Amino acid sequence: MRELVVSTGNTGKLRELQAYLVDSGWVLSLKPAELEIEETGKSFAANAALKARETALATGKWSIADDSGLEVMALNGAPGIFSARYADSDGARIERLLGELAGVGDRTAQFVCAIAVARPDGSIAGKTEGICAGEILREPVGNGGFGYDPVFYVPQVGQSFAEMDQETKRRISHRGKALAIIRQQLLSF
Repeated sequence: MRELVVSTGNTGKLRELQAYLVDSGWVLSLKPAELEIEETGKSFAANAALKARETALATGKWSIADDSGLEVMALNGAPGIFSARYADSDGARIERLLGELAGVGDRTAQFVCAIAVARPDGSIAGKTEGICAGEILREPVGNGGFGYDPVFYVPQVGQSFAEMDQETKRRISHRGKALAIIRQQLLSF
């Protein structure tokens, strides 16, 4: 088993990635706590590659990183790469988003997840992007998930992310789609 350093300090994200990458031949670990990487990229893909590269160079080990967020078409793709920084809390982010969409008819949106894997020398060995199309509800629905999940509705399932069971969300989500592809890439490295 080879080590793959996850470019995050979030143990929840580590557990999520472990669930997707079980039996992949890789053992996952968190990046060093003191390693801070500023997301200066102009896209999800650029930020994922930046984090993977910097973590690999700092640790001398294979690294994986993701960057994800919500893009709302009527808001010209906002909040986009600033999804986590759109406001100070999940509730405030949802409130701001719904306020900006007040009176707007087109509520189409998509969640995007970009993932990059870097070799120990910092070169990018693999990358992918997963997208889940949906729309923004007029008010939160459901008790599960986090972030924008209560207002992100997926018509093909007929539920918000916050209403879905974990298996359904894992199968159709942006992160699930991206991880399915990156898993196949990891098996070939």
